[in-house]
Amino acid sequence: MEIRKLEVTENGKTRPLYEEVFREDSQGFVDYYYTEKTKDNQIYVIEEDGGLQAMLHLNPYELMVNGGKKDVDYIVAVATREPYRKRGYMGKLLRKALRDMYVSGRSFTFLMPASEAIYTPYDFRTVYEQERKLCPQREPGTLAFEDGRVCRISPAGEADMKELADAANQKLSSDYQVYACRSEAYYRRLKKEYASDGARLMIYRDGEDIIDCRPYIPDEQPEEAVPKIMVRIIDVRRILMSVQLKSLAAVCFQIIDSIIEENNRCVVVTGTEFSGVMLMDGKPENSEGTVTISALTEFLFGVKTVEEICMEEDVQMTERMKEEMRKIIPLSQVYLNEVV
Repeated sequence: MEIRKLEVTENGKTRPLYEEVFREDSQGFVDYYYTEKTKDNQIYVIEEDGGLQAMLHLNPYELMVNGGKKDVDYIVAVATREPYRKRGYMGKLLRKALRDMYVSGRSFTFLMPASEAIYTPYDFRTVYEQERKLCPQREPGTLAFEDGRVCRISPAGEADMKELADAANQKLSSDYQVYACRSEAYYRRLKKEYASDGARLMIYRDGEDIIDCRPYIPDEQPEEAVPKIMVRIIDVRRILMSVQLKSLAAVCFQIIDSIIEENNRCVVVTGTEFSGVMLMDGKPENSEGTVTISALTEFLFGVKTVEEICMEEDVQMTERMKEEMRKIIPLSQVYLNEVV
């Protein structure tokens, strides 16, 4: 059994495994995925008995996090061939990928789980439920928008790409702390993704201004469950440096991470609402508490309060530490609607 990261030129070798495991995906979508997404993603595999028996894909995204750009990997297509399941292959691939992401300077990673219980032991936590809004009509026309405006709808064309990206970034930056950066290339790829399943990207205009875009999907059936997004902190120092503070803060605490050893450290978080977070190494004897990497994820992404994470196993805080932690402004405004 060997774990390795494929060269980009080898990525196509995983297609038979993808088609075997993800049988619900259409031929058109698989063609799109192996034409577009594998141009620049990283694929980890386990080779055994002369073949590829398990895989994990890292699809790169540029995210905005509190106004700063960060390269973040989206974990997708985690799969093991049926005869090789229950051997811990997924865990081995995850651990290898997480370690490599740390080395490459990533702050965090995210995924859309088939089941949250699969990834909870690896310290992933759910931070967002995706919002899926569909266009109810295919042909150009008008539609009463939700807020009462009457909008003109038309299929997105090449001439619309820059305007669409600019409008989306302006809207997202005003409403969210964490989101994928939009660009002309982003929307060209999204158009191809929708087209792979017979859908079209439709633009909503109020007068001449783009105010939204949605897919028109023929014969779309309502989803039984809302897709969720789980996040896992990769480098605790980098993510702490990305948050903002309400007021002057200073606190020292210990972090516990069972997978990424470098995150097991004592840190001193200081700063003001003007400077942002300043981070230093702390001394264990000065620590005011202990926080697990999973609890810190829930807190920093606004899923749980200080009081709620203090009820979790291995989390301890002095009363003063609780007061200082409340000065951190969580990354609670998240918009990660990407599929692959």
